[in-house]
Amino acid sequence: QVQVVESGGGLVQEGRSLRLTCTASAFIVNNFAMAWFRQPPGKEREGVSCIALRGDSTIYSDSVKGRFTISRDNANKAVYLQMNSLKPEDTAMYYCAARAPFSDCSTSWRGYNNWGQGTQVTVSS
Repeated sequence: QVQVVESGGGLVQEGRSLRLTCTASAFIVNNFAMAWFRQPPGKEREGVSCIALRGDSTIYSDSVKGRFTISRDNANKAVYLQMNSLKPEDTAMYYCAARAPFSDCSTSWRGYNNWGQGTQVTVSS
């Protein structure tokens, strides 16, 4: 049973914006912190951003701080990643994940699970 689905990826030019959407089951969105990760070609997966259950706390990786914004709409079972001022180095497969059974985020980027299949983001120069 698929519980987490990402969408919104695509091919964009450098400097443009994209908004990714993560749709999850009500149980997941209403109980856990949610995060976005990415895996660039040939590299390991890395944490991008996380938002606590109540949306009152967020964390970002240094590489996206000031350009990306994470948000969530628990009523609509969705988590968003607004990506502005995109750079070629943002090119990656982007994944959504939950941090079950926790409601807060981890700066160590550990303890995340319930992964989606990913959505590809490609930024051209």
